[in-house]
Amino acid sequence: VQLQASGGGLAQAGGSLILSCSSSTRTFSSYAMAWFRQAPGKEREFVAAISWSGGTTYYADPVKGRSSLSKDNDKTTVHLQMNNLKPEDTAVYYCAANPYGLRIGLPEASEFDYWGQGTLVTVSS
Repeated sequence: VQLQASGGGLAQAGGSLILSCSSSTRTFSSYAMAWFRQAPGKEREFVAAISWSGGTTYYADPVKGRSSLSKDNDKTTVHLQMNNLKPEDTAVYYCAANPYGLRIGLPEASEFDYWGQGTLVTVSS
């Protein structure tokens, strides 16, 4: 399963970005998807996840209330919109796919078998 992340770039604090992750796999509709991020010198952390149907979403506290994750099974793409960006959002963002379904509670990286290459988001103050 190949995942292609896009949409990163330079943004100003208070601005917005939409990150996209596309896949060519025909079984995309059965996968739960997520975004993780890794800031320089820090460990990778969970950002947001969505169930295979798109009906359930989870958000990490730092982005909750200003982010929205959606899944388009027809276009085999997920979109993460982040608003009111903060300098601490600066990181490489990775999309990931889980063919087994999300567990109860915030997802962990170990649950995801497939990863995209990452897209850099830089937020200036």
